[in-house]
Formats: sequence, C-alpha cells, structure tokens
Amino acid sequence: MLKNKSFVKRTRKGNIVRTVKEHYLRDDISCGHISCTHTTCQEQPQKGPLSSTPRNSTQWGPHYLVLDTNAFVNQIDILERPIINDVIVLSTVLDELRGLSMPVYNRVRAVIRDQERRWFVFSNEHHRETFIDRLPEESPNDRNDRAIRVAVKWLTGHYHQAGIVPVMVSNDEDNLRKAKADQIAACRMDECLKVYSEHPDLLDMMGSVNLGGAESDGWSAYPEYLTPVQIQAGLKASILLQGTLQIAPYNYLEGSIFTKFPDGKERRVLVVGRKDMNRAIQGDKVVVQILPKSQWRKAPSAALVDEDEDAVPDVLKSTDSSAAPVVPDTQKKDQGHAQKRARVEEPATTSATAAEFVNPADIGDDIAEDGEPTGCVVGIVRRNWRSYCAFLDPNFSPKSSRASSGPSTVSVLAMDRRIPKIKIRTRQLNILAGQRFVVAIDSWPKESRYPHGHFVRALGDAGDKATETEVLLLEHDVPFQPFTKNVHADLPAEGGNWLFDADRDQVSCGKRCDLRHLDICSIDPPGCTDIDDALHAIELPNGNFQVGVHIADVTNFVKPNTAMDKEAAYRSTTVYLVDRRIDMLPELLGTNLCSLMSNVDRLSFSCIWELDPEANIISVKFHKSVIHSKASLTYEAAQTRIDDASMKDPITKGIRDLNMLAKKLRQRRMDAGALTLSSPEVRFRLENDSQDPVDVEMKALKETNALVEEFMLLANISVAGKIYEHFPDSAML
Repeated sequence: MLKNKSFVKRTRKGNIVRTVKEHYLRDDISCGHISCTHTTCQEQPQKGPLSSTPRNSTQWGPHYLVLDTNAFVNQIDILERPIINDVIVLSTVLDELRGLSMPVYNRVRAVIRDQERRWFVFSNEHHRETFIDRLPEESPNDRNDRAIRVAVKWLTGHYHQAGIVPVMVSNDEDNLRKAKADQIAACRMDECLKVYSEHPDLLDMMGSVNLGGAESDGWSAYPEYLTPVQIQAGLKASILLQGTLQIAPYNYLEGSIFTKFPDGKERRVLVVGRKDMNRAIQGDKVVVQILPKSQWRKAPSAALVDEDEDAVPDVLKSTDSSAAPVVPDTQKKDQGHAQKRARVEEPATTSATAAEFVNPADIGDDIAEDGEPTGCVVGIVRRNWRSYCAFLDPNFSPKSSRASSGPSTVSVLAMDRRIPKIKIRTRQLNILAGQRFVVAIDSWPKESRYPHGHFVRALGDAGDKATETEVLLLEHDVPFQPFTKNVHADLPAEGGNWLFDADRDQVSCGKRCDLRHLDICSIDPPGCTDIDDALHAIELPNGNFQVGVHIADVTNFVKPNTAMDKEAAYRSTTVYLVDRRIDMLPELLGTNLCSLMSNVDRLSFSCIWELDPEANIISVKFHKSVIHSKASLTYEAAQTRIDDASMKDPITKGIRDLNMLAKKLRQRRMDAGALTLSSPEVRFRLENDSQDPVDVEMKALKETNALVEEFMLLANISVAGKIYEHFPDSAML
C-alpha cells in the first residue's frame, strides 16, 4: 500500500518548500514474538527476539513493555539495567528519540543490538494496521501519542492468543487516560517498576521526579532565561556572547568563557557567583551578557571554595519524619575533608538595567583599569550534564539511628568539585551513608538553589581500593567494562592455539616477508606482556648497518568496521593504573597474538634501513613481515649486555650497534634544535598477595631507554616521509 507524506521545510536561502515523499505500508511485518502462531509472523525468515514466557505480574500476567518517548528520555538509566527485558520499541518512538536526543537514541540502539535483552523494534509507522495520518488541528506530539496507543491496541489483539499483554508505560496523564478509555493496559513508570519488587533501588533511579519548589531558607529564584528568539537576535547583534563555561577547579562559584568579541579578538569573560551563573554548570554552552564595569572583577579569586557551609541544611522530606541513617566512620572522613575547605561569602550580585549592560563592541584592549569583562548567563545553548560519582553531603546528614523505607530528599556532593550539590530522592539513606554512588541530573528549576537528579547505582564503600579506582575511571571517562560477546566473536577461532600459516598469512604469495632468520629482540620495562615493538641490527659487508624496527601487525586481526575495531576506536588506548591495565583490545590479542614475544612466530610491520656508520639513512623499505624474536629483554638486561664485554652473541652485538647508532641519531636531533620533554617517572612496588602498593621509587633511565625511543622516532619520521610522498595533502608528522 502506497501513501504520500508531505513535509514543509525551509531552505538555506529561507524559502519555504513542500516536499512529498512516498510512504509504503505493509502487512507482512513481524510482531517480534519468537513463537507467534499468526500466519504473517510464521512466514518471516527470522523470528523476533521477544520471549514466549516474559515476566509475570499479578496485575497483567505475562507481559511486554511498550514505552513512550519520554520514558526513554527520562528513565534510560533504569532501562539499561539487565533485568528490563522483553521491550517493544515502536518506530514512532525511535524517530522521536533521534530528533530529541542522539545520546539516548544511541544508548537505546545499543540495548536493541544485545540479543540477550530481547528488545524488539516494531515498525508501526510502516504497518498497514498501525499507521495513522495526522488529524486536522492535531499537534505532532498528540499524533505520535495516538500512534503509540493504536500500535499497542493492535498488538493487544495480536498477542491475545498467546496470552501475553503489551503494557504501555507513560507518565503523561492525558495519554494514560485515553489509553485506559481504549481498554489498553497502561501504567506510570513507578507502577511498572513495582513489578520488579526484588530490585527496590529502581524507584530511586527514576528521573524527573518532582523534589519540591522553592527553598525553605528564603532563597530567591534564579533569573529567567531569555527566549530563543531574544538570544538569536542578541548574538546576531553582537550584544550577547556565546561560549563554553569552564568552572575553576577549586572554586565552584567562579567560572569563565573564552569567546570572540566583535573586534575579532578572543577574550575571557568571568562569570562569578551563583546567581550570575544562573544554573549553568561545568561544560555547558552558555550565552552571557556583559555586566556594568562597576561589577567587573580585577582577577580570578585565589580562594579555595567548596559548597557554602553557612547555608541552612536541606530538610529531609521523609514519610517518617523521625527516620535517619546511621553515619559510619567512612562518611565522617568525607565530613572532615569537607570541613577543611575554606568558608567564604558568596560574591554579591547587583542587578543591572538593560541600559547599564556593556556592549561587547565597546570593549577594547584598554580594559586593565576596569578589570576583566564579567558577565551573567542569560541562556543555555547546550547542556553538558552527565553521570557523576558522588557521596551524601556529610554536613546535612541526619543524626538519628532509626531507619525508614520511605523516600527522603537529600543533597549529594559530586566528586568533581566544579559541580554544585545535587538533590535526589532516595529510600536508601542507611545504605548510601559512607558509600560512593553515581547520580544523574534531571532538571534545574529556577526556584531551586540546586539541580534535581536521581540515583543511578551504588559503587561501594568510600575508601575501598576497588571503589575508589572505579570512581577514578568513571570520572575520567575511561571505558573499563568487559568486552562484549560481539567483540569476542571477532577473535580468531583458534584462540590461544593460533599458529602462523605461510599460505593463509600471505608469505607464500610474496605479500609478507619472512624475517624469522634475523636476530630480533625486544626491550621493554619489567613485567611487560604487551610487547608491541622489536628491533634488530646487522653489520653489512660494506661497513654499513641493516637496522629494523618491527611493530605488531594488529590489523591482521582487527578488520575495519567490525565490533572489535569500533570498540578499540572508542577506547583509543590502553590505560595503566598502579595495579592493573585497562586494555584497548581483548587480552588474547594484546598480550598474546599481537605481542612480539620471544620464541614464537608473530606477524608484524617492518621498517628496515641501511644506515652508514654515522647513522645517515642510505635507504629504507617497508613491508608486512613475520618475525621470530630471539629474546624478550628488560631495559636493565639489555644494558647489562652492552656493559658486559664478555658477551659476544649476535643479539648482544646487535644491541651494541643499535646503541652506538642511537647516540649519533640523538646528538644530531639535539644539534638541530629538537625539543626534549622529560619528567621524573615513578614506579610502584606492589605486595605480591594483595597487589597493594607498598613503596614508590624513581625509575632509573638507562641508555637502552633512549635506544628504543630513538629508533621509534626514526621509524615515525621515515613512515611520515613515505606517506607524504604519496599523500602530500593529507600527511602530517
């Protein structure tokens, strides 16, 4: 069935045009039920992922969940939990998500790809029985709500024979009322979560919960933001400025933006005080207006500032007014830490009329006497809210030891000191006291001193090594989750039993060189298992030297656009901590098949030079290769071979030749004005059993450290030259 859909859009020149697109409707779209008996679904080549025995409840019996768009946007943290399975995602909702929030859309898509979660996309917009046209005077949002109800009603009849009920989940009261009038099973998100009674923490994770209006301590509301039309007009007239807010690391009441002024020069604009920041936080893209010069700051403050301790404590709003958690010793440590920070008075904010605000066009370079331009936030272009590691505010913890299962509104402090307090509602006061946990910001009403958020998940006890390590990784956005099944599926089927094969690995056809006869060795720190480079040197009959750098051929195992390739690109690098390593690639590759260990055949890329005795390059060639390293040496072991005159084996002679040539290469670079970046490095000595650090010592740099560095540099320089020769417009050293 063919229908036409028309769209009205504005061109770049500002003209309004109507576009008509063909929209095909079908009657052979699967419902997603893995054992559906309907003829249309049985004829599908692939069965849907939805279980024939989904979660059972006393209210609906076996049921699937069908969520509206706002449920995904506001509750994605809950929906990502592994227990939320058998979910139907309507194409109407996916289309709305793509327009509303790409991060949430991508997170939903990631769950859909996980087959174990049993999430199914039902293409209701292309199904003959569920597609609907927009009615006259009907808003796009109302049309989409109606499309969701129509799809759920059709699915209700379709699943009736299987005894499964599709339940619509929405917090839109009007949508719920209409659904129930149509005899559709529907509920609010909190009602839906009560089905998962074994996971009471899910209710704490609900986003966009109303935590109350104005503060109880007489706090006056923040100024209203300008409208989008006013902001666009102000930016176009250069009356307003736009930039990313950067909060001072140890003064949450002081921030700044760097932005271009009308004269074309980039300057800093200070934003000082809670009211002038106007609900903006670290990383938000904001619009500011320049305050009168009488309010400009001479320089950023040097004070160490934390959340004000003079504020009246937040009232704990609990169903049991006498309820309070026990404050353990670990929380007292946080309390003492907070009390060590300076108490300062928040900078006063003076209101200014429109006539008093400074026009950025009037600001020149002669502003030193007036101080730095200082502004106030009048609008938010883009929020930079993320998940934050946090702990209960120790200054506002109740003292009674009695507990309650009812919800309480509390303040939490983010580990990132640039973030203001966050108000959340929780039923887990006793559990969260003395713990680190993750929270997310949902909203910041102008009547509230602090943003409102929700609990995401607990991390563990404060002070625990594993907990604090996870906090460190989360706050620095280091991906550390285990590799997925899709990534592991891209590994060689032989696993650790993989062996070099001359035909498969293209040695027989000449596309890869066999260098296994060379006396190659690697030089790395003690305990190194991911050996990614190796070297060799041979004196030639003409007095010159053949020198080779061999890099592990990872591309032989990581093919473009595979799940492993995308995961490696996302992780970008291997991260080293004191007691562990966060791998960029699965361990099978990083520490085995792509590690140039001694006495095994390994695939590599090789850069091989002919150098004269003064380390001048006579020739260079590059090719894929297979090598067989003869020794895996530490820097110290390699240095011992250089210093011990009695050692005369080929590996030792090669290292001495490499060292001699490296010294000449380094001297030549220094003479040419090379920049040397070096700082003292430390090594942590770990206890054998617990792997706890017991001592710190300085790393001693030896000649062999410089040897390896010098030839890695030479390889990069030579490769860059080769790339520039063939791709001059897209090569950079």
